[in-house]
Amino acid sequence: MVPANDVTPSAPAGARPADQFEAALLSMDRIAVHSIARQIAQAADPLVNLEDLIVPTLERIGRLWEEGKVSLSQVYMAGRLCEGLIEPLTASRPDAAGAPAPLAVATLDDYHLLGRQMVCSALRSAGYSPANYGRVTLDELLTRLRADRPSVLLVSVLMLPSALKVKQVVTAIRQEGLPTRVIVGGAPFRLAPFLAAEVEADAVGTNAASAVSLVRSFLEVPA
Repeated sequence: MVPANDVTPSAPAGARPADQFEAALLSMDRIAVHSIARQIAQAADPLVNLEDLIVPTLERIGRLWEEGKVSLSQVYMAGRLCEGLIEPLTASRPDAAGAPAPLAVATLDDYHLLGRQMVCSALRSAGYSPANYGRVTLDELLTRLRADRPSVLLVSVLMLPSALKVKQVVTAIRQEGLPTRVIVGGAPFRLAPFLAAEVEADAVGTNAASAVSLVRSFLEVPA
């Protein structure tokens, strides 16, 4: 629950769109969320513009939760509302299915799927066909990697405990001789730049566009 002395913040009149968006998410005002997002998405590349709005906002909300200022349900619903904004933009092309693919994208042990959706969309726009593993546990992810043996795995996380589990993924990949390099992304890796080295990831994607550039470089220069 939200602490008794806490009040869901509201944006004052004339506030920046980012502040208005944050307040609308925390108050779970779906109409306001969609109205603000439509204004932001009117430019040439709506997905990029929405990513620039949504990702920092969700990170701020995550920090508010860590400080005890908002409830976990608010964090969860903020993520779900943002996923609803992105889904229409990311559903135009199907994910790869069936045969093993050189690319795999997964959300590791987190319930926020937004980062994975954005990365999948960006990869498809760049001409790739990623295998979308969805939300997976550590064991489920390792099972898929052993079966598919992708060249590159992109892992999206929101919370620190999930980020730390990447180390177990990398260790298993190396011990079993899988041909997979790991790109990580998400709030923990942006907020703590040393974390990627700690979990021994091969690279960090700071946003969907950088993930595409890293994938391209890895596939052009095999390990």
